Parts: sequence; structure tokens; C-alpha cells
Amino acid sequence: MVRTKDPAIRTLLIERAAQMLRAREPISLRSLVAGTGVSTMAVYTYFGGMDGLWQAVRQEGFTRLAARLATVPLTTDPVRDLAALGAAYTSNALANPDLYRVMFDAGFALEDPAAADESLHSLVRTVERAKDAGRFRPDVDAPALATQTWVIGHGLVSLVATGPLPRQALDHGAPVLTALFTSCGDAPDRCRRSVELGWHPDFAPGTPQEHPSAPTTADP
Repeated sequence: MVRTKDPAIRTLLIERAAQMLRAREPISLRSLVAGTGVSTMAVYTYFGGMDGLWQAVRQEGFTRLAARLATVPLTTDPVRDLAALGAAYTSNALANPDLYRVMFDAGFALEDPAAADESLHSLVRTVERAKDAGRFRPDVDAPALATQTWVIGHGLVSLVATGPLPRQALDHGAPVLTALFTSCGDAPDRCRRSVELGWHPDFAPGTPQEHPSAPTTADP
């Protein structure tokens, strides 16, 4: 009888590998499974070997990011939604700091590059919604603005999750995003309100990204 694979073991090995990478511990089959109660054969059973494990570790970071972005509710305010997606990105990084460190290491291949690209595509679609709603100018390059939004979130959370800045530094995201979106044609006061509604990186992972007293749309 073929034994059913246990998803918990797969997750255990992925998180263990990510933790060891962060700690710069030498990683081998034996050191990876040491103290886990899992045999070295599990690496082959679940990943086909160490190369497969590294691919799975990097992919898992994007899988969890996609799951987090999917919890962000879309509203009638696309600028708010764009800021909310950026905040969800930062919250995912803080909730999964070890995997976050590996996500952008091009030294490891990805199991599904297209799935990883979807995180940026969700921003692109939201920028297009903002253009259609007249919040951004028609000539705004959606992929470029999505990338700039991503860069802001990535830079801030990298300095917090893996660098020297305190968590409070994430508050800088709101004024920086407001300046960026205003430069794309949004009205300053309306833009500020929308971004402040969406940008809440300190909420608990896995919960809807809403301020307790905030409506789902910004004031016109």
C-alpha cells in the first residue's frame, strides 16, 4: 500500500530549511532532519532531493503571499485597494520572515514562476482599475506603477523584517504611497484618505485588512 504523504511533514521541512538559511547554518540531509523526528528519506519522498527542496522553499514564500493577497477585499476605491495590497505584502513578510528571505534569491529556481508573478499582476490589475475610475491619468504605465508600489513595500519591510528599522517605520508607507499616487493624477486629499484606509500593515496575519471603524470606500 502506498503511504499517503503528510502535508505537515512537507511544511515542517520547508520551514526548517528556511530557518537554517536565515541562521546561516550548514545544511545537509542529516542536519535538516536533526531533531524533527523525520528521516532523511522524507526529503526524497516529498521533494525528490535537496534541489527540489530549495525550489519548494522559495515557491512556498510566493504561495503564502498569494494566499494573503487573496484575503484583501476589493472595494469601489481602487486606490485604497492598491494600498491595501501593499500592506498585505508587508504583513505576509512579517508573518513569514524566514521564507521572505528566500523568496527573491534567484540562486534557487521556482517550481511555478507564473504563480510567483501573479503577486505583481494583482497590483497591475488594480492600477488599471484606478485608471478606469479616473483616479490615475490614462497615460500612467500600469506595470511600472505596480512595480514602484511593490518596491516601496519591499524596501520598507526588508528594513524592518531583516534590517535595522523598528516596526513603526512601516508608517512611512502611507505618505510615500500618497506622494506616488498623487503624481499619477489622483487628487491629494482624496488620495491621502484612500491610502490611509488601505495601509494598515500591523493587522494580524490572515484577517481582513480593514481599520475597525473604516468604511469600505473612501470619501469622494
